[in-house]
Amino acid sequence: MSRTAIDTDPNGEQPPPEDDHAFLGHPRGLLTLSGLEVWERFSFLGMQAILVLYFAASVSDGGLGMASGTAASVSAAYGTLVYLVSVAGGWLADRVLGSYRAVLWGGILIACGHYAMAVPTAAMTWVGLGLISAGTGLLKPNVATMVGKLYRTDDDRRDAGFALYYMAINIGAFAGPLITGWLADHKGYHWGFSAAALGMTLGLIQYVAGRRHLAGRKHSAEFALAPDAMRRAVRLIVTGTVVTAAVAVVLAVAGWLTMDRFVDLLTLISVIAPVVFFWVMFTSPRVTAEERGRLKPYIVLFLASVVFNFILFQAYSTMILLASTNARTTILGFDFPASWYASALGAFEVLLAPVVAAVWARMGHKQPHASNKIAFGVILGGLSFLLMVLPTSGHADDTYQMAAWWIVGSYLLLGLGDVLLETSGMSATSKLAPKAFASQTMSLWFLSLALANGIQAQTVKLYDDVSKAAYFGVNGAVAVAVGLVVIALAPWLRRTMHPVH
Repeated sequence: MSRTAIDTDPNGEQPPPEDDHAFLGHPRGLLTLSGLEVWERFSFLGMQAILVLYFAASVSDGGLGMASGTAASVSAAYGTLVYLVSVAGGWLADRVLGSYRAVLWGGILIACGHYAMAVPTAAMTWVGLGLISAGTGLLKPNVATMVGKLYRTDDDRRDAGFALYYMAINIGAFAGPLITGWLADHKGYHWGFSAAALGMTLGLIQYVAGRRHLAGRKHSAEFALAPDAMRRAVRLIVTGTVVTAAVAVVLAVAGWLTMDRFVDLLTLISVIAPVVFFWVMFTSPRVTAEERGRLKPYIVLFLASVVFNFILFQAYSTMILLASTNARTTILGFDFPASWYASALGAFEVLLAPVVAAVWARMGHKQPHASNKIAFGVILGGLSFLLMVLPTSGHADDTYQMAAWWIVGSYLLLGLGDVLLETSGMSATSKLAPKAFASQTMSLWFLSLALANGIQAQTVKLYDDVSKAAYFGVNGAVAVAVGLVVIALAPWLRRTMHPVH
């Protein structure tokens, strides 16, 4: 029987020994963390499913009246900000708060943000999005890191555990758009945002209730700063936050910080941040030569993640816009809101994740290498967009209505690709991470999501300017090509990614 990482918890707090196989053969702490993510994804993706429609809806219909391309760009920029903040979230967990408190405070900020968005004013919308960005940056990378701490590096259950974790959180991804979409369609967008707030609150309650089953739940950070450095860091964080907010307000009032410039700035930061982050880890004296060698192949996985998530995130922007204008919202005589299409993605991932987990567990050491799993995921993502070329081609105007099954089929391919890539990517990240940058390396994985959103924020501006077939065809073809390149690099990746299998 493999002993889990919780047996040597660096913070000295171990869950009860019987927890090791208490949840479907996995540590009980996996249930606690998965339960939190169910509600976090319920709130986040429930809100995301209606956000672009809220931006694009006319003011008279309760929206903000943006053009479709602008609405998709701003939605992508919000996603960029969420994942950029994850860098700070990983650092705060490693050096100041510790993983448990980082996740707790992140969840509190997210809940407050959703409650703010429930207030029907444009100003509170932006306040809410800011709070959600900060909270998600604290919560997301650190929850995934805590999952990794439940297993030893050589535990064959690890990839299966991440697949179960990903299945559980996609229950929230499935349910969120159903609830928020119905409320937005029948009661108004801010009712949908209220449901997201309630969901995050429930997630926090079960997280605190199940804390005894988690590894590393002490208040102290694993690599805490010295007391003087800690005080300086806190002062710098507070001062920097206040100054940045003040400068942003002044520039906005002066008319310089327009929405387009803000989007462009976030895209630029999303490009620079991972470059700086890789440089810091490669040059840090706290990273050993062996750990540095494992970071080189990680760059390939990082770029593959960027390409796939560029496609994935458009399930909540351009695909939702396409569904709202050019797809039928009726299946077998049942009418539904366009935002419900987003639930299909979560549903497929819920159904597929346990299948993938069972296959990997059964294959053990014979399962495909992590790099090939990631490559297959990228290819499937590209195929999901290439599929959309068929129903969008050959139309003289933009009034056609495609059958619902086209988008459902696209989400099926995308869902399988997501299960393959994200579970393997997060698992590989937790294995390849230098010890001194454990949470921050998971933040680097989320920086790939920031860069994907940053690129998307610029690309989706073309959505209204080119044909739908050209838009989805070119983006899909690029993703398939990148996946094939990763497969070609597989021999080198297998040699250099030890101990990742």
